[in-house]
Amino acid sequence: MCGICGYISKNEKIREQDTIRRMCGTLLHRGPDEEGVWVKDNVALGMRRLKIIDLESGSQPIFNEDRSVTVVFNGEIYNFPELRAQLEKAGHRFYTQSDTEVIVHSYEEWGEQCVEHFNGMFAIALWDDRNKILLLARDRLGKKPLYYYHQPERIFVFGSEIKAILASALLRNIQPDYVSIHHYLSLQYVPDPMSGFAGIKKLPPASCLLWRDGEIKTWRYWELSYIPKTTNSEEELSEEIKLRLTESVRKRLISDVPLGVFLSGGIDSSIITALMAQLSDTPVKTFSIGFSEEEFSELPHARAVANKYNTEHHEFIVRYKETELLPKLIQYFDEPFADSSALPTYRVSEMTRQYVTVALNGDGGDETFAGYQRYRLDRLIRYYLLLPKFLRRNFIEKLFELLPEPTNIPIEKNWIAGLKRLKQVASISEKASILRWGSYFSDEMKRDLYTSDFLNLITDIYTEDVLVEWFDRAKANSLLDKTLFVDINTYLPGDLLVKADRMTMANSLEGRSPFLDYEWVEFVARLPEQFKLHGSVHKYLLKKTFGDLLPPMVRKRRKLGFGIPVGEWFRTSLKDMAFDILLSPTCINRGMFKKQKIEEILQEHLKRKTDHGKRIWTLIMLELWFQHYIDHKT
Repeated sequence: MCGICGYISKNEKIREQDTIRRMCGTLLHRGPDEEGVWVKDNVALGMRRLKIIDLESGSQPIFNEDRSVTVVFNGEIYNFPELRAQLEKAGHRFYTQSDTEVIVHSYEEWGEQCVEHFNGMFAIALWDDRNKILLLARDRLGKKPLYYYHQPERIFVFGSEIKAILASALLRNIQPDYVSIHHYLSLQYVPDPMSGFAGIKKLPPASCLLWRDGEIKTWRYWELSYIPKTTNSEEELSEEIKLRLTESVRKRLISDVPLGVFLSGGIDSSIITALMAQLSDTPVKTFSIGFSEEEFSELPHARAVANKYNTEHHEFIVRYKETELLPKLIQYFDEPFADSSALPTYRVSEMTRQYVTVALNGDGGDETFAGYQRYRLDRLIRYYLLLPKFLRRNFIEKLFELLPEPTNIPIEKNWIAGLKRLKQVASISEKASILRWGSYFSDEMKRDLYTSDFLNLITDIYTEDVLVEWFDRAKANSLLDKTLFVDINTYLPGDLLVKADRMTMANSLEGRSPFLDYEWVEFVARLPEQFKLHGSVHKYLLKKTFGDLLPPMVRKRRKLGFGIPVGEWFRTSLKDMAFDILLSPTCINRGMFKKQKIEEILQEHLKRKTDHGKRIWTLIMLELWFQHYIDHKT
């Protein structure tokens, strides 16, 4: 695992290494073991390495036989042994045992299509010196990040994190991108290809970028399809699920350094732990996070799994004082990011790194096997929407607004909050499921919050359209499959995988996700939907296949989610912080939000009229981002 960066000066020869080394320095956390830089003519490539495979001879950059192809690489190619054997048979000569070297020889063999042969998580930068081409590529699901900045007549800069691009000092006039901020308030992340900064873009998952003579082109090399559906029997599919997921775990156990697993106590991480225990000759190292507020803690379920498999188990408790980490989190994400579970993810990663260098996780199980409650609710809400609109708006929804709302429990358990959300659900297309059920700020709420000046900047721009576009392009026939396709292309790479990558790499820890093996994802996509959502049972065939491996209390539990008790914290220990940050002259004078509306949100939350905890968190994280990156021009 590494961090990569580089730049191309369109018209000038690069005469020193100071710039590329400064860029590499910002990525030290991603690769504390080693630095590698390469400069030739007008091209500079750099990387920081976290040694996982081939500790002795795998230093980057890696070259082909005549050094005409150079690569820096972040990630793992899990099928590199098979590819290496194939390439050696074709006459290619290797000088390391690393998976990185497979990339340069694959490029020689297959050109730009080489990425289609890789099974792994990766961000690649490859310079072809003969043709004067730079090729960038990201893995299919978007586990590894890659950002870039392009001025056609002057400069092209890229990096695993935005901070590397900013550190180049090659950008002019750093400004926020207000459309990104508009989407962030609803999604809690900035959707690709935007980044929060004007001019800096994300390379989307499953995409390549080719730079040649100052011009760039991008394209997708893979897209998931949910058709045709497999026709095998339930028993046959169950057996195939067992074999495929076991193999996916086995591939991710290849390492020259110690491994462990994040064990949340949920279905997905528990299955991964069980399979690791079956494949390992020594006790598995498991790591769990909990809260002093029992309603939010999953530690008892994690302990049950750890006890069943006699793991070497470690736990950590998060308390409100952990929010002192917020400025640090801002600096690791670089762009506005409001998933509050980043905080416990950071802490569990920090603890885990004391014992291992690689940790497997259960990411991707919900988005592939339909684990979220909203997938079932999307079906049920269709019956509610058959009621006359005047009845819904004038009676039912107004009645629900009067219900006292419990404000000290996770949102997944708060059915009154769900009823109050029906107004929002009814006003948003079924094509945008996560906005219906999971958005903190609807478009209506945002327009009520915005000043007239800010509103003018985003006129006729709707976050719903971002998701609808993906829904409409899905190769699928059902509402469920199309919604899963949207989530796999938006919420998964935009939120969950960003959180996992930044928080693990902040602690120089590599995370691996067996549920996101692309061949597994393709297989699950083509399962008939009743094997994913069977009546009211989520992950039906996954649970049935591996149910005997799980303790009863884990097998039977409903999904909780990885939330933290920010609502209660902002009424007690963090109340003053919230008021001080959001009502400060600095925040108000940005001219984006109405002061009276911010006050209203804070007071309603304080008086327990409704739970605005996650909205307050979202606004605070945005203001801290402005202070660090825009005010200071960091």
